[in-house]
Amino acid sequence: MKLITAVIKPFKLDDVRDALHEIGIHGMTVTEVKGYGRQKGHTEMYRGAEYVVDFLPKLKLEIAISADLVDAAMEAIINAAQTGKIGDGKIFVTSIEETVRIRTGETGNDAL
Repeated sequence: MKLITAVIKPFKLDDVRDALHEIGIHGMTVTEVKGYGRQKGHTEMYRGAEYVVDFLPKLKLEIAISADLVDAAMEAIINAAQTGKIGDGKIFVTSIEETVRIRTGETGNDAL
């Protein structure tokens, strides 16, 4: 079992969700986050005063899947989230030791 954590631009969420749904991945957790990397933020004006926005709004997706779906999921996320501009995001893949569905007590891949 693997956990895919993807940080994407907020307006790409529907595209990514649809792309994952097409390959049979139907569940994910989405969190609104802020961050920066090479994009480094930008300046904005508010009531005539200029200020720097260091942390840009992003979405963090967490998707627990079986190991055999990782490559397809990564490809789907990349194709759906990519704009070709700086700040498109990152994908991290980590191993999951154990999973338990609280309602039924199922474990492992059955709990996904």
